[in-house]
Amino acid sequence: MKMIVAVDENWAIGNNNELLIRIPKDQKMFRETTTGKVVVMGRKTLDSFPGGKPLKERTNIVLSKKAREPKGEEIYFTSVEDVLEKVKEYDSDDVFIIGGDSIYKQFLPYCDTALVTKIDKAYQADSFFPNLDKDDEWEVAEEGEEEIYFDLTYHFMTYKRK
Repeated sequence: MKMIVAVDENWAIGNNNELLIRIPKDQKMFRETTTGKVVVMGRKTLDSFPGGKPLKERTNIVLSKKAREPKGEEIYFTSVEDVLEKVKEYDSDDVFIIGGDSIYKQFLPYCDTALVTKIDKAYQADSFFPNLDKDDEWEVAEEGEEEIYFDLTYHFMTYKRK
C-alpha cells in the first residue's frame, strides 16, 4: 500500500478539516495517480469533499467509528483490520491511503511507499503527517525538481520503507 499526502515544512497537512493550500499541479498529480485505484480515508476526509461525496472513478473505502449510510459508492468499515482484509482484493500498488492524520498514523505500518508533496512553508495547522525524515524506517527514494506556485516552492518526493 501507498500513502499520498501534501505536507508543509513541519509535516502539517491541514487545519480545521481543510487542506493547507490547494496547488493545481499537486491536485492534478493526485487525480492522475489515484484515478482507477482504491483510496482509503477517514470519515472527516470524506466529509471535506464537495457535498461529502466520494471521489469519482475510484473505489472509496472509509474508516469510521460507526457505519454510515453511503452518499455514493463508498464502502464503510469500522476497524483497520476490516479495511486491511478488504484491500487484499486489490493489487497493493493500487491502494492509496489519503488521510486524515489519524488514518495515516494507523496505516503507516502497512505501507511501503509514501508520495509526499513537500511545501517549503509553514502554515497554521492542527493535523500532521508522521515526519518520515525523522523515522529510521523510511528513506527518500526520489526527489523531484523544484516546483513553483506563485511564491511557494515545493517538491514531489517518494519515500520508501527501508
